[in-house]
This record gives sequence, structure tokens and C-alpha cells, in this order.
Amino acid sequence: MIYKYRVVFDTLDDVIRDIEIKDDSTLEDLHNSIAQAFGFDGTEMASFYNSDEEWNQGEEYLLFDMSDGQGDVNMMNETSLDSVFSRENTKMIYVYDFFSMWTFYVELADIAEPEDGQDYPNLMFAQGQLPESPPEKKFEAEELDDYNDDVNDDIEFENLDDFDFDENWN
Repeated sequence: MIYKYRVVFDTLDDVIRDIEIKDDSTLEDLHNSIAQAFGFDGTEMASFYNSDEEWNQGEEYLLFDMSDGQGDVNMMNETSLDSVFSRENTKMIYVYDFFSMWTFYVELADIAEPEDGQDYPNLMFAQGQLPESPPEKKFEAEELDDYNDDVNDDIEFENLDDFDFDENWN
């Protein structure tokens, strides 16, 4: 079977790529197809995240294992598309380059029979261009309030001698 995906840049509805790829391909194959379709070199860190209907971020699938063996991780190259996508589970979030945080919504739009003579993966449709750099992410005020509640505002750092701090540690 062939999975047909619509990949949309998270802040610009008019930056779209439609990609078709074999269902037994891996998430790493989809990552490579998305990176190429948007003009990335594909060498930066990237992850897919399961998503629900409201695009809430769920379980992560990594391109590179940076866990140093400290727990189980889901790897893109070990995860076939048909194991994470179905007619019921159609959405994932894709993040490319964790310094820039290029974020995309990936949605399984259709499942079809392969066409004779067609090579896969296949970029079916492209609309719009990415900006030079990703837009800055805006965080919800509630999230910032929760963070600020955790910070101890009573500490002042005018005199570092009081904190056993060696400013020339390196």
C-alpha cells in the first residue's frame, strides 16, 4: 500500500508538501522525504511525535539515540509507517533541527494502491516556501506562570562569595 501524507509548516498554512511513500517504509524514510521536500540537508536532529486530533504532542520517535542506554527509546529507523499510522491514527508532529525548531504537522491523507511505474517516495505537490528562519515560538502564559512559580525569586546574586561559587572554574 501507499501512504499519502500532507505535511504543513506549523505557522504558515500555505507551506505544504504532499508526499506518497510505501507503507512498509520507516519513519526515517519519511524524515528523509520531508527534509528533502523542504530543502533541508537532513543531517540535523529530528523527531516525530504521536499526536491526537488536537495536535497534542505524544510519544517521541528519535532519529539519533542520545540516551546512552538509559531506557527504551523509539527509533525512526526501527519504526515502520504502518506500525504508527492507520486510518484511525493519522497525525504526527515532526520537528527538524532542535536549535531552530522547524515544526510540521504530518497527516496521513489517504491509503492507496501503488501505481505501476511510479517510484516511491514521491513528492506529489509542493506549495509555498519556508521563511529564511523559523518564527519564534510563543509559549502560553500559563506555562510561563508555572515555570515562574518554580523559580526562587528570593535569591540575589550580587555577592557570589555567599554561594560558594568559583567564577573561574574553567
